[in-house]
Amino acid sequence: MVVVLGMAILGAILGARTARKRNGSRADMAQYAAGYGIAFALLGLILSLILVRFVV
Repeated sequence: MVVVLGMAILGAILGARTARKRNGSRADMAQYAAGYGIAFALLGLILSLILVRFVV
């Protein structure tokens, strides 16, 4: 669970930075943060499942 949350936060930060770099408005930054956050959370979930499968 911690991996998923950490990846979601990392994705949100990267998404907001990407939108800011492209001179986006606050709405753009929020949308990028949400999109990247969801994508990174999904990757974190897959990574977490793989880790649990190999460790346990």
